Amino acid sequence: MSSQKLILMSLFVLFLSGCGILQPFVDRQRNPGQDAARLYVGPSTPQKPVICYNPLLTDDETLQKMADEECQKHETGNKAELVKKRHFDGRLLLPSHAYYRCVK
Repeated sequence: MSSQKLILMSLFVLFLSGCGILQPFVDRQRNPGQDAARLYVGPSTPQKPVICYNPLLTDDETLQKMADEECQKHETGNKAELVKKRHFDGRLLLPSHAYYRCVK
């Protein structure tokens, strides 16, 4: 495959995915049909939300708002408190994680 075709295919895939691949998200997936111990996959839990993000594109206020909403959604607290941030342990375009815990 020529490099020109590879570049065009890469640009096409990025165009199709839009900005969604750069949006922060709560790092948690649900596995339907599994028992309670293996129902959720990922570092995030209802009491301790973990947000995957790109530090160049997402500010701390957005992360805090997302974590607060996650705590309120699961009724595990009113507010999220930042525990730590880790960099270069996530995906290629979203390389950082922000770890929170829910507090009343």
